[in-house]
Amino acid sequence: MIPTDLSPVANHLWQSTFFAIAAGLLALALRKNRAAVRYWIWLAASIKFLIPFSLLIDLAGRLEWRPPAVTAQSQLASLAYSFNQPFVRYAPSSTASSSRTLPEILFALWFCGVIAGLIYWLRLMRRIRAIERGATILKLDLAIPAMSSPSRMEPGVFGILKPVLILPAGINERLTSAQLEAVLTHELCHVRRRDNLTAAIHMLVEVIFWFHPLVWWIRTRLVAEHGRVRE
Repeated sequence: MIPTDLSPVANHLWQSTFFAIAAGLLALALRKNRAAVRYWIWLAASIKFLIPFSLLIDLAGRLEWRPPAVTAQSQLASLAYSFNQPFVRYAPSSTASSSRTLPEILFALWFCGVIAGLIYWLRLMRRIRAIERGATILKLDLAIPAMSSPSRMEPGVFGILKPVLILPAGINERLTSAQLEAVLTHELCHVRRRDNLTAAIHMLVEVIFWFHPLVWWIRTRLVAEHGRVRE
């Protein structure tokens, strides 16, 4: 049994875990299909972690929402409900101090992990901002602004609402015209596919659900399938 405060969370994690496993099986069945299809399957599994069906159901119960009266409940519906929310709640007794403190301990551990994740990504964003401030504008006929940076880095598109292409200084001297054109085409593909947005969505999932191993497994699959995407 799960304490009352943890039951909705446990049910949500169960649903998201089952969804991720189902996504894995589906991606395996479509292993001979296009990589883009498998990429979106894994992204859907990631987004499911941000959609707390069980928490919404629990909130509706707290608001005393009741469905219309029916004469008989389908056994199939009852089975589905039990499968989606297998963790029942119980109120800890007044003498079970460890049960009362368990939610607080778990929340403290989770909160520390979230703070660590936020610090990591904030430091990364500050580094990117510093690179952008030190870059100079390039006059290229592209759909987004292009800049040249003296920092040692790979070409990349940064930003979601206002994406900017940052290239290492002197790249046009080290590459042929055809190679440079291929690099620019590749980076613009990221813009068209909104790759920065989807990456940010999974980054949010990683920060919130840092303790869940399937979240990091999904990340590896997203990276792998993303590398195979060719449009």
